[in-house]
Amino acid sequence: MLKIEQVSKVFYPGTVNEKTALEDINLSVHEHDIITVVGSNGSGKSTLFNLIAGTFPVTGGSLTLDGKDVTNKAEYKRAFTIGRIFQDPTKGTAAKMSIEDNLVTAYKKGMKGLRISLNSEIREFFAEELKQLSMGLENRLKDNVGLLSGGQRQALTLLMTVLSKPRLLLLDEHTAALDPRNAQIVMDLTMQFIKRYDLTALMVTHNMQHAIGFGNRLLMMDEGHIILDLTLEQKKELTVSRLVEMFKQVRNKEFDHDETLLSDS
Repeated sequence: MLKIEQVSKVFYPGTVNEKTALEDINLSVHEHDIITVVGSNGSGKSTLFNLIAGTFPVTGGSLTLDGKDVTNKAEYKRAFTIGRIFQDPTKGTAAKMSIEDNLVTAYKKGMKGLRISLNSEIREFFAEELKQLSMGLENRLKDNVGLLSGGQRQALTLLMTVLSKPRLLLLDEHTAALDPRNAQIVMDLTMQFIKRYDLTALMVTHNMQHAIGFGNRLLMMDEGHIILDLTLEQKKELTVSRLVEMFKQVRNKEFDHDETLLSDS
């Protein structure tokens, strides 16, 4: 599925501001993996996602997706096979376009070049898909997305992303900006959609409990390295305190955390 080999990222190389964000990262993501990624601020989580998505070029190493080298493939080209949802709910939708226009844009992307007309049949299909969100949006197809709340927009972004049929889904702290109620709704929808659409996903989260309870693998990063790669069986016996202790044993230092990172909610 996705193979990352000896990937490094250095910002401002050769200057006084040179910073190594990732160093010799090796990672194999298998079909149907659901992998959570945790680590303190500056550990390299977002940089890793940016390299996978093609937002940043790699300094060294290679990335292969479905057996094809995508190391130097442009971000807009990777977007046809890699879906990404950001922390900011406004980033995944066009505020001045209607819900149905946003949906048809995503649906066309998923149909890979087929001509799609926004007719009564397609509108009925969209309404049925929107019912899954349980937010009443199926009755608001012609409303501009800018009228929606943050939780509604993030749920809509999630639906649009899965309708585009990505080979790989990147969830970049996609519930962090939401209130607890909407965060849980979006998390529940995420699990529902991943199962229904049989997706492969990587999810960065600051909620340790989500990281432990969600998916079949857990990665922990620190200072540009993947220091732990835990399997489903290992996760079954895991607690937040045990994970922090494992970090201490591997890195010989205390885990730099805050209350949100160690949340049990």
